[in-house]
Amino acid sequence: MDWHLLGLTFITVFISELGDKSQIAAIALSGNTKSHTGVFFGTAAALLLASFLGVLLGEGTAHLLPARVIKIVAAIGFAVLAARLLFFNEASITNVEEEA
Repeated sequence: MDWHLLGLTFITVFISELGDKSQIAAIALSGNTKSHTGVFFGTAAALLLASFLGVLLGEGTAHLLPARVIKIVAAIGFAVLAARLLFFNEASITNVEEEA
């Protein structure tokens, strides 16, 4: 097993999941129940399944397309999202400012 890759993956996913919708849902669910272990194992199983599906999809994509093409498509996708957030999200910002 590649321990460096394991640690890097753990840190990346852990940091990206902090404050995520799934964490907020787990907080809300655990506040309304006495079985905290049930909420813990349910959320852990859901995250494991979602990660497993992501790995399978990534592996399948890697067999079909070269890594360079995948990196280019990902870079373009992130650039489009960044441009959309920076330049085309002014309507929602204006609405929030008007409500305040």
